Amino acid sequence: MWDHELAELERRKELAARMGGPERVARQHATGRLTVRERFDALADSWTEVGALTGQAVYDEAGELKDFTPSNTIVGRAVVAGRKAVLVGDDFTVRGGAADAAIHEKQVLAERMAGEMRQPLVRLVDGTGGGGSVKQLEDFGRTYVPHNPGWDQVVANLGRVPVVALALGPVAGLGAARLVTSHVSIMVRELSQVFVAGPAVVEAGMGESVGKEELGGWRAVSAAGTVDLVASSEQEAFELTRSVLSYLPQNAWTRPPVRAGRQALDQSVLRDIVPRDRRRPYDMRVIMRTVFDDVLELGARFAPSTITALARLDGHPVAVLAGDPNIYGGGMTADGADKTARFIDLAQTFSLPVVHLVDQPGFVIGSAAERAGTIRHGARALAAVYQSTVPWASVLVRRVFGVAGAAHRPHSRYGLRIAWPSGDWGSLPIEGGLEVAFKRMLAEAGAEAAALKTEIAARLEAVRSPFRTAEAFLVEDIVDPVMTRPLLADWVRDAYEVLEPGPRPLTRP
Repeated sequence: MWDHELAELERRKELAARMGGPERVARQHATGRLTVRERFDALADSWTEVGALTGQAVYDEAGELKDFTPSNTIVGRAVVAGRKAVLVGDDFTVRGGAADAAIHEKQVLAERMAGEMRQPLVRLVDGTGGGGSVKQLEDFGRTYVPHNPGWDQVVANLGRVPVVALALGPVAGLGAARLVTSHVSIMVRELSQVFVAGPAVVEAGMGESVGKEELGGWRAVSAAGTVDLVASSEQEAFELTRSVLSYLPQNAWTRPPVRAGRQALDQSVLRDIVPRDRRRPYDMRVIMRTVFDDVLELGARFAPSTITALARLDGHPVAVLAGDPNIYGGGMTADGADKTARFIDLAQTFSLPVVHLVDQPGFVIGSAAERAGTIRHGARALAAVYQSTVPWASVLVRRVFGVAGAAHRPHSRYGLRIAWPSGDWGSLPIEGGLEVAFKRMLAEAGAEAAALKTEIAARLEAVRSPFRTAEAFLVEDIVDPVMTRPLLADWVRDAYEVLEPGPRPLTRP
């Protein structure tokens, strides 16, 4: 009875599947990039398209469909690594992925579907961003006041469901905003670029001639913190997407997924990792790989003195903070403070217990640090720590100094805290604070100043022992480093027993 209509349905689906046509599909492949539907196939276990018939149709005089250009936004209900998810992707073969060809209701629907069905959202961004070419203004016969349809849903989803966004080509303007308004953003080395505006617009507007890689390539934007992960291929980007989602719950109302823990590595390496010479650095990532089942570091090239990572501990997802003593001694920079605050917000949103491996000499100092407003950014990081409500464990590996050191945990509530025998803490390191505290005395000593300084340093060194702090119960326990993983594993099991998932409002000074 409905054979004609069913045949027409199939015909229209076939027209939509052509995307921008064979020539533009071939051009996409020639740049080393997959088409959006190939990307969906590579990322998802399975997927069903939503809105395949949406686009611009041309009819003949008899009212029969003559030609059809599909919308360049593709939406799919998907299963990714065994879990329901929503996919939304740009089709670069139709008007370069520009928003004017997207039919914005499709993007809005994808955001709303993910948020209201409480399913993770993956955005595959490969578009030139905003309203398209100025040539279209003649077609419209007018301009318009900019607005971003559905942006309330984009923002709301940050507190509802995991959002992972991938830059899979040149991404500018609105596309760049959609990329970074996510929990984790990924780009592909040498294949994708991210910028507010591309080289031609930059040259016209700023008089600066710059190539697209220099302007928005992976080296520039990963160091700036625009993206969190850099993949070597599209396939690796999809693998990273699945990996990120594996640490996170389905939504903010559920707990992170627990899996079987791995066999622990030999923990004895931890006894020798921290050198006795406090001026010598060591590899914090060795500690991380030894203590945790697995580790996925985020934003490694941005604010590198601060390490942020998703990890598993006895199969339980956790958020890991650490300092890298190889860079500024692990000190907190303005960017590092922002990185810390954003990461804690991720932990808060998705009920990830936090493990902080602490080696914090304090805020990075000097004129450059003051020009960066380090203390203001640092105070916001401190607020993020103290506002957090997820379970928190701190391992005092070495240094804990000053206001930045005070951000090693939210002190107003219970958290596991253990220290290694290498612990060293206070308001200022003795090496830097001695000259200030005893400035007059040293000045009056004249020729004896050097001997007096050595004598004072020896006295202070004696009280510097972490065991003196433990005697006053100002640190709860000093432990053999090999006990770190067993103690944290016991803590994380208890932490998951008391986790109370649910969206949490965030406020910052």
